Amino acid sequence: MIAELGRFLVAIALIASVAQLLFGWRAARAGNVGPLAVATGRASAVALGTLGAAFVLLAVLFLQSDFSVGYVAANSHVDKPVFYKIAAVWGGHEGSMLLWCLLLAGVGAGLNRWGPRSDDGLRLRATAVQGGLQLLFIAFLFFASNPFDRLDPAELAGRGLNPILQDPALAMHPPMLYVGYVGLSAAFSLAAAGLIEGRGGRVLAEALRPWAVAAWAFLTAGISLGAWWAYYELGWGGWWFWDPVENASFMPWLVATALIHSAIATQRSGAFPGWTAFLALTAFSLSALGAFLVRSGVLTSVHAFALDPERGLWILVMLAVIAGGGLALFGWRASTLGRGDGFEPTSREAFIGANNLFLVVTAGVVLTGTLMPLIIDALGGRMISVGAPYFNTVATPFLALLLVFLPFAPFLPWRKAGLRPVAISLTAALWLVPASIAGLALMFAGGSIFAIAGAFVGAWAIAGAISDYQRSRGQAGLGPRLASAGRSMAHAGIGLVALGAAADSTGAPEISRSLAPGETMQVGDTILALESVTRADGANYMADSAILVATEGGRTLGRLRPERRFYPANDQNTREVAIRSGVRGDLYVSLGDPHTRGDGTVAYEVRASFNPFVWLLGLGAALIALGGLTALAGQAAHRRRPA
Repeated sequence: MIAELGRFLVAIALIASVAQLLFGWRAARAGNVGPLAVATGRASAVALGTLGAAFVLLAVLFLQSDFSVGYVAANSHVDKPVFYKIAAVWGGHEGSMLLWCLLLAGVGAGLNRWGPRSDDGLRLRATAVQGGLQLLFIAFLFFASNPFDRLDPAELAGRGLNPILQDPALAMHPPMLYVGYVGLSAAFSLAAAGLIEGRGGRVLAEALRPWAVAAWAFLTAGISLGAWWAYYELGWGGWWFWDPVENASFMPWLVATALIHSAIATQRSGAFPGWTAFLALTAFSLSALGAFLVRSGVLTSVHAFALDPERGLWILVMLAVIAGGGLALFGWRASTLGRGDGFEPTSREAFIGANNLFLVVTAGVVLTGTLMPLIIDALGGRMISVGAPYFNTVATPFLALLLVFLPFAPFLPWRKAGLRPVAISLTAALWLVPASIAGLALMFAGGSIFAIAGAFVGAWAIAGAISDYQRSRGQAGLGPRLASAGRSMAHAGIGLVALGAAADSTGAPEISRSLAPGETMQVGDTILALESVTRADGANYMADSAILVATEGGRTLGRLRPERRFYPANDQNTREVAIRSGVRGDLYVSLGDPHTRGDGTVAYEVRASFNPFVWLLGLGAALIALGGLTALAGQAAHRRRPA
């Protein structure tokens, strides 16, 4: 009965989305006729409420282990811990799409409630466009990907969630990533509404900027959690592999970054009105492309949750409607937004434009490398693989240029030329950079030229952010101070990520040894001794747990406990790495399969590496996300300020 009720609620949400689209469209055309506007708000609330109730019902089905529901049987098991039963609600294809639709409806209700009250036509039109987006995805959910479909006959114990997804970080990764993905739909809907209504410039930029900043902050957090999960769960020691699904989240992040800065320039000085609308349409289109790549079955990745070409065709059609419709609308109505106000080549707008160019070109490079193998394969060509060497060689220089230009814009005046303020304001940075480089030269002794260059631009960006923060502390008003502090935090975080990536690239290669208890291996200056291997079974897995004692210079640093696990329900082995973190970096150890030597001794494959200064990556990512939320709080405080 619960599954049937859930299916009914999804159907009601589908009907409510149709009503939201039609009523919102009519209300915008009629100039905010009261009953139509009220009906639009109620339809958006019904869509949100019914999808929220359906999501709760799906969670109940997992907690009850109702294996007569196909999605529950495929992603849960009677022995699975309760935490992972709840995480499995969005851990597979159907549940994650229900979450996606729920968030879309949340954005729709939010646009109706918190959209631009000074322009009811723009708000209602945006709510209607959002209803159209909801309609596309809820129809896909109901007809092609329904999590409430019954299974006949029912399974007895369930198949269980993919073991590598049974992890606390990955349990939180999809919701955060989806908030970022779907949050960009608000910018899409507002931009489309602005084009239809002929409302561009400052009005549109002010309306979409908070949504873009919030989505960008959550997208940052989601990407960072995914990178951290890959680092400690997959056992290969890396945090970014330029995997197609990683790229699918990175591309909208790059475009959303450009969108935020372009919206600031448009709101402040009237520059880039058409460009801001174009970026808003493109950012969510790339989010939809990410859904297609993950859900379609056109690629294989450890992150991909489903391999179903039929569903992929549905999403491809939706992608064509969203991206194709958005670009067609832009081509038709962009002229109504105006050309924007002029500015000098050394103004703040000029440097924002240059950084926008670097961000969008980088996104284009990543898009090309991600899709090229798929396009060539679809045309019947020879299968090719585009991996990390391509992206590191082609995309990294544009990101480095971005970091070089990053500190300048905050010190430049709007519209007018002004390099003199930069020379004065960056005095502190110019002192900090040589000091940073002197320390980094020692740190990266023997590192590649790319590592040294990455360290240089990372330190430069951090120094510029510090100077910007010192300059802006005396601003009047809480809102401007918070916005400036958020900007400085985000810019410093990007510098820290560059610094951490440069440091990590200097690490020594991974060492693999066959060890029996009592034997040792050396990783840099650290000696690892295998003390013992014992059984450590969990609720739904069997495990061998090793204890390795780490010593350096005769001093014991600690014990590391990596595991190798076997999940019977999935017939799958995993490695649970052990990491000892310190100021200098991470000692990273994983345990492999056992084998018997000729003398009868049982030995285990042990892989170990030292990854220098990896903590800089986590600190940088946290600062970027926190900076975005701080800037968002500054915008909210500024809006509440009395005139």
